Amino acid sequence: MSRPAFSSPLTPSAPRPRRAYAVAKRILDLAVAGLGLVALSPLLAALALLVKLTSRGPVLFRQERAGLDGRLFLLLKFRSMREDAELRRREIAHLSEMEGPVFKMRSDPRITWLGRILRRSSLDELPQLVNILRGDMSLVGPRPLPLDEAAHLPPRLLRRHAVRPGLTGLWQVSGRNDLPFPRMMELDLAYVERASFWLDLRILLKTIPAVFTGRGAF
Repeated sequence: MSRPAFSSPLTPSAPRPRRAYAVAKRILDLAVAGLGLVALSPLLAALALLVKLTSRGPVLFRQERAGLDGRLFLLLKFRSMREDAELRRREIAHLSEMEGPVFKMRSDPRITWLGRILRRSSLDELPQLVNILRGDMSLVGPRPLPLDEAAHLPPRLLRRHAVRPGLTGLWQVSGRNDLPFPRMMELDLAYVERASFWLDLRILLKTIPAVFTGRGAF
C-alpha cells in the first residue's frame, strides 16, 4: 500500500525528467547503491556496533520525509543524537543558527560524541543506500526535509518534489550548511530545472571532496 502524500499536488509547471534520463538515473542508482551496500557492509556493521555501544537508543534513526510527488517514506540514518533528542528540541529551538524553518546548531547538545564524527564525515547518511534501492530516494536530488520544516515552505518550492530526493545534491556541493536557507532552496529548484545525467555525475564527483573536507557540516 502506498503511503499518503505529504502536501497538495505539485504546481502544473513542475518539469518531469525525460524518460531516457529517468531510466539511466535509476540504473545508476541501483548499481551504485547495490555495490555500495556490499562493499561497505563491514563498515556499516562496525558503525552500527559503535552506535549501539556508545549511547542508549536504536542504531537507526527513522523519520518520515516527503519524496517524489510528496509521497511519504521512512528516511534511514545512523542515530547521531541522544535518545531524547526530539523531546529536547523545543528547549533549544531558539538557538538555531540558520534562518528559515530549519533547525541547525553547530554545538547542538543533543548530538553524541560519535554522532559529531558521523555527521562531519557524512557516514550517518550511509543507510540511505537502502532508501535508494527501495526507490524512495536517488543518489542525486534535493535533500528531503523533515515534515515540520517542509510544511513551512512556500508553494513554489513544492516543485522540489517533482524529482526523487537525493543522498547528495547541488547545495551539498556548494557549501552545505554554510549557505543560507533561501539559497539552499534556490539551488534545489535550479537542479529540478536543469536535471540531467551529466549534471548528476558532476555533483557526485564534487561530493567526494565536499565529504572529505567536511566544510559546512554540523
